[in-house]
Amino acid sequence: MKYVYLLQSLSVPTQRYVGVTTNLEERLQAHNAGGSLYTSKYRPWKVVMYLCFQDDQRAVDFERYLKTGSGQAFANKRLWYVLVGYISHALDRV
Repeated sequence: MKYVYLLQSLSVPTQRYVGVTTNLEERLQAHNAGGSLYTSKYRPWKVVMYLCFQDDQRAVDFERYLKTGSGQAFANKRLWYVLVGYISHALDRV
């Protein structure tokens, strides 16, 4: 089982990262410990969303897609924007 995950930097909120892993907790710890060249510059990170795939190849393919131009457009419209809008809308009610 693999997870495709979306991270957002807490220090630079405009920085985002998409990855795939079999252990989400360990991978987040590695990102926050500086274990990844790209993400070490923008530590710490938080998980915004993750999707679990029973088929490992589908997870890899979806992560690869999210890193393409059309995948980024999809994620911006359907994943990142929806989550930010939902959270913002929910906070307006409080």
